[in-house]
Amino acid sequence: MADLPRLPFERSNVLDISAAYGALRARAPITRVRTRTGDEAWLVTGYEQVRAIFADERFGRSHPDPDNAPRLSNSALTGGPNGDYDTEKDVHDRMRRLLAPAFSARRMRALSGHVQELLDGLLGRMEEQGPPADLHASLSVPLPIQVICELLGVPLADRDHFRALAEEMTDLTDPDRSAAARTAMEEYSHGIVKTKRDHPGEDVYSDLATADLPDDEVATIAGGLLFAGHETTVNRIDGGVVLLLHNPEQLEALKRDPALAPAAVEEIMRLGSPNDHGLGRYAREDVEIDGVRIKAGELCVLVTSAANRDETVFVNPERFDIGRETQPHLGFGYAIRYCLGANLARVELRAVFGTLFQRFPDLRLTVPIEELPQRNDRLTGGFSALPVTW
Repeated sequence: MADLPRLPFERSNVLDISAAYGALRARAPITRVRTRTGDEAWLVTGYEQVRAIFADERFGRSHPDPDNAPRLSNSALTGGPNGDYDTEKDVHDRMRRLLAPAFSARRMRALSGHVQELLDGLLGRMEEQGPPADLHASLSVPLPIQVICELLGVPLADRDHFRALAEEMTDLTDPDRSAAARTAMEEYSHGIVKTKRDHPGEDVYSDLATADLPDDEVATIAGGLLFAGHETTVNRIDGGVVLLLHNPEQLEALKRDPALAPAAVEEIMRLGSPNDHGLGRYAREDVEIDGVRIKAGELCVLVTSAANRDETVFVNPERFDIGRETQPHLGFGYAIRYCLGANLARVELRAVFGTLFQRFPDLRLTVPIEELPQRNDRLTGGFSALPVTW
């Protein structure tokens, strides 16, 4: 097994994933690889195969022997097993039952007007300050943070503190630093939840405060919501802007008809690839997927960015096309592993891409795409700055 392909594969540029994924998928959509930590795993790059594992309760994020489980990376967040093996399914089901109403499509649509107000305010300040600007700092970071703070009930004044923790949590180079930041995030957010028990509000943390859950579960859920509720959307705003600027004919279509924003968001979610980490899932028993026998305890690495480029599902899959016929992508996961925050992310992203280029039709990068500062040492990837002018 010494000659197994080893992750991560080299990317040719910031917009495309490695061609190695397509080459391996053509041979076998589930194939053996070696991870960043040197462990053996199954790499899953086929659309149907990724969907099958997402939907299969025989796969999870926990492991019966976590200290000796194969790892995807040194990330304390998603590099190895998470959760208790015996209770994972029950905890997952309880969490979804508790949080699904708060993130329902209806509630998120009701939030859309306020999201637009926040967006208009940020773009107004950017316009007043004049070009050039760092779109990452002026829009991509503050909008999701403001929205998630209000939704969860987190003080906006604490944004620099929890944003710094989020940065450290994604560190791929120092697992101790990443783990310490995760603990600090959980302690910080759990502290807010506990205050809601005496002073509840109309927010998600107040719902958590009254939930019949152990404190450690509440802390994990609260920290995860605050982290994921803004970090991933930041990258999708940055990445979507870059994709559109790199595809001027698609951008012109969006400028002519901002009603194409929802379709543009789905294509951004399909083709955008801010990181190359993959999602780890462990087989809880021996399972056969697409003729491949995966043994209990083995690690599968699901690469949704590769599955979203599967040529057996998507026509001309490498093309960024906001007029593409609807075909469900896996950018938000699938089935029982479908992202609870998908509706929130869509509301924010639709507002951004329906407004940004109407407000700034001449928006453009001030540096070539290949010179944009990347966060290669971070789990969530993306850019650390997005210098623009207009």
